[in-house]
Amino acid sequence: MTAADFLASDYAEPIELPDLDLTGPGRFFNRELSWLGFNWRVLEEAENPRVPLLERLRFLSISATNLDEFYTVRVAGLRELAREGNTNPAADGLSPAEQLVLIDENARRLIARQQEVLTELRKLMEAEQIAVVPRDALTDDDKAFLKDAFLSQVFPVLSPLAIDPAHPFPFIANTGYCLALQLERTNGKKPLQALLPIPAQIDRFMALPAEAGQSRFILLEDVLMLHLDSLFPGYTAEDSFGFRVLRDSDLEVEEESEDLVREFEVALKRRRRGEVVRLTVSSGAPRALRDVVKRELHVRDEEVIEMNGMLGMADLRELVLESRPDLLWPSFTPRVPERVQDHDGDMFRAIAQKDMLLHHPYETFDMVVRFLAQAARDPNVVAIKQTLYRTSRNSPIVEALCEAAEDGKSVTALVELKARFDEAANIRQSRRLERAGAHVVYGFLDWKTHAKISQVVRREGDRLVTYTHWGTGNYHPITAKIYTDLSFFTCDAALGRDAAKVFNYLSGYAQPEQLENLVISPHTLKPRMIELIEAEAEHARSGRPAQIWLKMNSLIEPDMIDALYAASQAGVRIDCVIRGICGLRPGVKGLSETIRVKSIVGRFLEHSRIMCFGNGHGLPHKNARVFISSADWMGRNLNRRIETGIEIHNNTVKAQIVSQIMAANLADTAQSWVMEADGSFRRHPMPEGAFSFNCHRFFMENPSLSGRGSAGAADVPKLTHTEDN
Repeated sequence: MTAADFLASDYAEPIELPDLDLTGPGRFFNRELSWLGFNWRVLEEAENPRVPLLERLRFLSISATNLDEFYTVRVAGLRELAREGNTNPAADGLSPAEQLVLIDENARRLIARQQEVLTELRKLMEAEQIAVVPRDALTDDDKAFLKDAFLSQVFPVLSPLAIDPAHPFPFIANTGYCLALQLERTNGKKPLQALLPIPAQIDRFMALPAEAGQSRFILLEDVLMLHLDSLFPGYTAEDSFGFRVLRDSDLEVEEESEDLVREFEVALKRRRRGEVVRLTVSSGAPRALRDVVKRELHVRDEEVIEMNGMLGMADLRELVLESRPDLLWPSFTPRVPERVQDHDGDMFRAIAQKDMLLHHPYETFDMVVRFLAQAARDPNVVAIKQTLYRTSRNSPIVEALCEAAEDGKSVTALVELKARFDEAANIRQSRRLERAGAHVVYGFLDWKTHAKISQVVRREGDRLVTYTHWGTGNYHPITAKIYTDLSFFTCDAALGRDAAKVFNYLSGYAQPEQLENLVISPHTLKPRMIELIEAEAEHARSGRPAQIWLKMNSLIEPDMIDALYAASQAGVRIDCVIRGICGLRPGVKGLSETIRVKSIVGRFLEHSRIMCFGNGHGLPHKNARVFISSADWMGRNLNRRIETGIEIHNNTVKAQIVSQIMAANLADTAQSWVMEADGSFRRHPMPEGAFSFNCHRFFMENPSLSGRGSAGAADVPKLTHTEDN
């Protein structure tokens, strides 16, 4: 029995950490190093031979994208604090400067390993007839093809830039990639230094002619180097190197702003020009030219990373070829719930029958879109209210809201302008909604609205019935195909009243009182969760079964961690599935002996937030108290955001969450890493030939209980699935 199977295995012997002060900051693990640990796990999936080859390449690309964002947000913030002389420690006791040193050492190792993994993957890809061809391996036919392609597809969008007193050093945007060139005149006159930005509007990998069954590519920068004579006639390149820039991407918004949308538009322009936080340069760069780039970008030596390999590895996603399904995950089509089919696709009739919980992406997110699209066209619907945190560019959600508003329905949309990296998209959506006649509100300036709520008010006979959707993820049809999230549909009157109070709070700032079945941050969510944790501790002290199951993306809020530590010391058995950041140290003698933490990284991105409390019983149990939420247990979510948590009362939905979703996550062994007391995660090997349970595969093969037409709480499927082919 592997230790990763939390459902069947017992707690390991607790570890003694004699140098750890159990009452001091050492009881917490550093947030930034924990995040880097998560990205190491993503990279490990790129090395996993059980993952299809091009999906491994996708994991490598994701690890690079993740690291870029980490630098532009987290490292940028720490760098600013350190430069201001701020020595205030994080919860784990490390100052900003101390954290930056540890981050730099860890990230440099991660970057080096990314290059090693790419080398390994390229060899495997070449064996599958997918090749990235170096310049010196091009045939004459390749060169003739590239000459035409360069002139027709690339040359018109290039902007070669000389560097001299008449041509100041240009602005290089965040993630901008350039070639720095030392050019010599063929007639021996004055040399020239120049930059050649790699245009982001063109694919980084250009396809070359290839025989049937083969795929050949060349990097765009190699195409540019081949055709420098067309860009700089009369010059030859004496030396060159590539460099890539990452900039501070955090937004600063004035506290007093008469026009919040306009203020965000200004802030987005400031973000584009944020200070450089990391400069990567290709190895062997000539020192004089490298020094020019460093000086003009105002970069310190410790912010420069020399790289022997590919810069901008996020672009590897272009090589995840849809034309090679044999090297991708087997195709999977999300299910339409049987209950919805039983009612001929009518979402309102399906919800009116009883509460329904859908598990995305296994049940299609189209049901959420259908819910709002039907509401927009239904003459009996009088009002729709909707939160929008992240959504797609051509969002069918926004389309439905606009249609409803144009049809004369009362439509209110809470658009969160502070959704990082989606601010510009959300501004566009808000203006589109306003043109359609919707009421658009932006919530609070200081707090993000991260709650996921849809409310539809429908006239049925002589009464108004409120239908609500509560989500753990964003209203984003594209990410819903890869993020595992929960959608809870209900026409419960109490939850309808609670939703109305929250929307009134968001539009009118009057704090809701007497919520019936809802907890919200920053007001009641955190204290209610601590209250429930302490209730489990009291059950343990009284000799009753005491158990907690938690699932979320991040667990770092100190008060929540301390409450879990205290519960463990009282004897509560606590199992956590934490995908990303975890500041809690599990399995430490005298501190957290009955706490286990695992992380699941696999085909889908775990994103749902679930909290289960035994309530004087073991888990799973019909009398457990079960919550789903939009909030991770982080300081920002619990103390500085509008978030929701709802308690599930319907027995079938409760059984689905506890006995199906949580049980499968806890039983997973195929894609689970178990957290050690020192903050590291370890993947426990399975014996050769042994069955390894994969929760994602289980969910793909078994429909959700509450979405089935005749399902009940007793119909939970056995935790198994078909073997790999």
